[in-house]
Amino acid sequence: MHPRHIRIEDYTYELPDEKIARHPAEVRDTARLLIYRDGEIAEDIYRNIADHIPPGSLMVFNRTRVVHARLLFRKPTGGAIEIFCLEPDEQYPDIQSALATSKEVVWNCLIGGAAKWKKDIVLTLPCPEMGFTLSAQYLAHKGDHISIRLCWDNDELSFSEILEHCGKVPLPPYLGRASQPEDTERYQTVFATDAGSVAAPTAGLHFTPEALQSLKEQQVQTDFITLHVGAGTF
Repeated sequence: MHPRHIRIEDYTYELPDEKIARHPAEVRDTARLLIYRDGEIAEDIYRNIADHIPPGSLMVFNRTRVVHARLLFRKPTGGAIEIFCLEPDEQYPDIQSALATSKEVVWNCLIGGAAKWKKDIVLTLPCPEMGFTLSAQYLAHKGDHISIRLCWDNDELSFSEILEHCGKVPLPPYLGRASQPEDTERYQTVFATDAGSVAAPTAGLHFTPEALQSLKEQQVQTDFITLHVGAGTF
């Protein structure tokens, strides 16, 4: 199909709010699995996915890891400003280099409550349990994001570690809830290794080591790539 024949209306469907799962299945591979074969729809669970994949097939998994991209700052007057770290500034060669920096970094962000932030005010976020304070300075508005300089007074910590300590898991807005401690683990795939995403590759969240082993036993080949997921997925 040529792209000019695609209509967004064809992809519009009703999704009742009560049908949205707010929390994942307690055991990952017990999540429901839709099976479509020869025009028929059936249902199983992810634990049995190997039964539905032909031997000799190749399955490719995304090993990107979600960073704690939501930072909740306070203005000196007490008002809250949320900074959502999207991607590093173009001055860095790649996201790994930017995450490895110490003392300060420039990041492209979305700002919650931006209209309430006077541009000459430096925001702070104390992290007393780790012995440092994170500060945010407004640099410039660039298209659909804002460039922010983030600084911290502990040069032994990388920006990746700063996010782990200070940030929160960026759950999709449609879940309609705040992140909870268990989301730190559950909103990652079991094979996530390379930090850089602001959203999980959700198709991989239901796999367990046991499910991956069952694929191997079924002579299904597996391979891994790293494709970082941006906020556009929301």
